[in-house]
Amino acid sequence: MKRSDLTEKILDIKREKGWTWKYINEEIGGMSPTLVTGALLGQMKLVKPLAAKAAKLFGLSEAEERMLNEVPYRGTPMPPTDPLIYRFYEMVMVNGPAWKALIEEEFGDGIMSAIDFDFDFERQPNPKGDRVKISMSGKFLPYKYYGNEQGIQEYGFKEE
Repeated sequence: MKRSDLTEKILDIKREKGWTWKYINEEIGGMSPTLVTGALLGQMKLVKPLAAKAAKLFGLSEAEERMLNEVPYRGTPMPPTDPLIYRFYEMVMVNGPAWKALIEEEFGDGIMSAIDFDFDFERQPNPKGDRVKISMSGKFLPYKYYGNEQGIQEYGFKEE
């Protein structure tokens, strides 16, 4: 069985049972709903206790449970073709240079981690149409200036 086959099996069971992602996440718990959902969609791994809970919930075999605990091959082809995912890509293409400039001005020469990262979203009612509010928080990781000589800072933190 390939990981994509397990994802399809999980989605089939979700459909058959009429479950929501909210329900599934409440039953499995233990991590962010984004991470649990991502794992069930094949983009993340579940730690062993959560893989066991997911396997019980979905009636999976031991081999399928172990597969949920394996580190997956992550990512999707670029550019994404799904319109919602493409809009995230578009936001980065259009706003990325400004975000980069503003983050570097505040923190220095580095990146925002997508591994040490928190994500949340909420619905904001609006008379013109409900809005999606997204919160992202990633650890700042400064570039290491390897080969630096005495007196030259070792990392790209903001210079005072």
